Amino acid sequence: MVSDEVLRTHLQELRRGTVVVASLVALRRPDYGYALLQRLARHGFPVEANTLYPLLRRLEEQGLLASEWNTQESRPRRIYRTSESGEALLRRLLDDLAAVQSSLSGLIEGADQ
Repeated sequence: MVSDEVLRTHLQELRRGTVVVASLVALRRPDYGYALLQRLARHGFPVEANTLYPLLRRLEEQGLLASEWNTQESRPRRIYRTSESGEALLRRLLDDLAAVQSSLSGLIEGADQ
């Protein structure tokens, strides 16, 4: 039997890379960090704020996200969106993710033979 701790560790490792993909997909529609946290959680990607905000900064530094300040509300918020470079990377990542899924399906189906 696998302990809850071992399961939690491996699930965290599995989701770490998919959060980047999920964020790039979600930010095709510009949004601010807190709204992104909520949207990701609703779609099965629960992320801690102290994980997401550094990720957003890193993706922006890499040119994969663009941001601007929305000062129209009482509290200014940074709005993020997937950049052209981010979209190009996302297409490659989605292709690779599909290839991984296909490979895993082949292994699973072949495990019975």
